[in-house]
Amino acid sequence: MSPGLWRRGLRRAVMFAVSLALAAAAWEIYKALGPEDGGEIFGWQIIPKTSDRAMPHTWEMIAEFGDPEVRGSDRTILEAIIGYSWYTFRMALIGLALGAFFGVALAVVMSRFRVVERGLLPYVIASQTVPLIALAPQVAALGGNWDLPRWTWVSALAAFLAFFPISVSTLRGLSAAPSASLELMDSYAAGWWTTLFKLRFPAAVPQMVPGFKLAATAAVIGVIVSEISTGVRGVGFAALTYAQKATSEPAQVYTAVIGAAALGLIMFGLVVVVEMVVMRKRPAEAEA
Repeated sequence: MSPGLWRRGLRRAVMFAVSLALAAAAWEIYKALGPEDGGEIFGWQIIPKTSDRAMPHTWEMIAEFGDPEVRGSDRTILEAIIGYSWYTFRMALIGLALGAFFGVALAVVMSRFRVVERGLLPYVIASQTVPLIALAPQVAALGGNWDLPRWTWVSALAAFLAFFPISVSTLRGLSAAPSASLELMDSYAAGWWTTLFKLRFPAAVPQMVPGFKLAATAAVIGVIVSEISTGVRGVGFAALTYAQKATSEPAQVYTAVIGAAALGLIMFGLVVVVEMVVMRKRPAEAEA
């Protein structure tokens, strides 16, 4: 790996650590200065409460990871969150892979046949307006009728959210190949599929990467929402379970939130690693 990539990775890691520190500082500053009972603006309750029940201290959240998940149990909350997150991660990864497959395939079809793009793209966009929390029970019922394992339809819902940014970014990237390069391929009598794999896909990579980053986090969101709606025992289920202790142990609720956020960052980081591998040998002018 080139020194430039190492420097870029180190810079991103430092900026991430600084961002976490600033977020924790902002939380504590607001907790110290904000109204304990919240507040209203134009009659709307928008100003958050700063009571210990609503906003525990950041160090209380961190300390909570060392406490037992259930009183009298040897299993700590950290171990529980790691277990829940690992289960969610696997379903999100499958969902991302499915979303990538169908998203790229759909983009290729729309790029090849413009009439398909004009007829199908509005419905692809409209599909993302369907509330996932309402769709999850329907998909669960359908999966139950087909006697499918629960993780299959949870991953399918993750793919449902992931395929859209991948499809749109890939479609845009496939149209980004330089005209001069396309004319050169035509002069060599290259077929459409040859041009697709030799020119259009390589030229589309810079456009596809942001779509995959969005899809990675969307897949995690899809799995977590599905878990909350259907009771699959992942980190979303943990957040729902811990929320029942919000009165007695408010910091415990945030441990599941932190686990979900860390899982989203891990999925995003996987795409960044793939990006660094794929882009490391690209000429600088091709990345611009």
